[in-house]
Amino acid sequence: MAGKAITIGTRGSRLALWQANWVKDAINRHHAGLTIELTIIKTKGDKILDVPLAKVGGKGLFVKEIEEALLDGGIDLAVHSMKDMPADIPDGLCIGAIPKREEPRDVLITRNELPLDRLKKGARVGTSSLRRSAQLLRVRPDITIVPLRGNLNTRLRKLESESLDAIVLAAAGIYRLGLAERITQVLDESLMLPAVGQGALCIEIREADPRIAPVIAALEDLPTRRVVMGERSFLKRLEGGCQVPIAGHGRIDENGYTLTGLVCDVTGAPIIKQSQTGPESRSERIGLELAETLLSMGAAEILERLNTDAQK
Repeated sequence: MAGKAITIGTRGSRLALWQANWVKDAINRHHAGLTIELTIIKTKGDKILDVPLAKVGGKGLFVKEIEEALLDGGIDLAVHSMKDMPADIPDGLCIGAIPKREEPRDVLITRNELPLDRLKKGARVGTSSLRRSAQLLRVRPDITIVPLRGNLNTRLRKLESESLDAIVLAAAGIYRLGLAERITQVLDESLMLPAVGQGALCIEIREADPRIAPVIAALEDLPTRRVVMGERSFLKRLEGGCQVPIAGHGRIDENGYTLTGLVCDVTGAPIIKQSQTGPESRSERIGLELAETLLSMGAAEILERLNTDAQK
């Protein structure tokens, strides 16, 4: 499939470049000889590093400029971390492919190799995620949450430079960059439910693009798409962004598709958590139904209060 080079838009962090190059190599395995180039695009989230995400707009901070380049024809496809994707995709764009998911859970990395339950009272734990901090405070209300921004390598450095006792990161990025030896503890879902889409990649393209759609078709993993789209349906119904602690994780097994969702206050209490199971082909409907269940259990009041506080 020779011809004009295909351009992939990506952020410039080490992890983002790893992800974009992984997609590039995967395409080349199926389309040998195809010329593929990377274009690095700086997003608002990359430029504003001294303010918590919840204060500067939440979802969309790491994708908007890349999506604009895709709509304008400056790039042919975009590679994102799925957890950075807003629930709504701009008109004219679509999720073209979702490759097989990496480990979706979060990990704890500590200076003294102590797990969460053995950290000292008042331990300084770095994260700017309200989802992570709320779930941490639910089980360890004595710890101190310290805002932590920057790419993965920057946050690892800040563990030492800012005298933190621990930081929480997505396992997927740690594994993809070959840093598994840094992990102190993989946080079980019962302790830390992951973010919607965490561990999955999003290959975004223009709708009905006759040139690019066939190129990325082989990268699609249908089970991963079903799982992730169920999670995203859950998120969309809750209209959640970074201002609200929302978590959702699905899995497919012999029982079908099971989605667990969570909404809680930023302090970790109250917390509304529930699971729902059904046919994997109905994953998006299950996500919608689970969101409705949580809303009826009290999540609506939590969301209203937190969104009102965020606007003050």
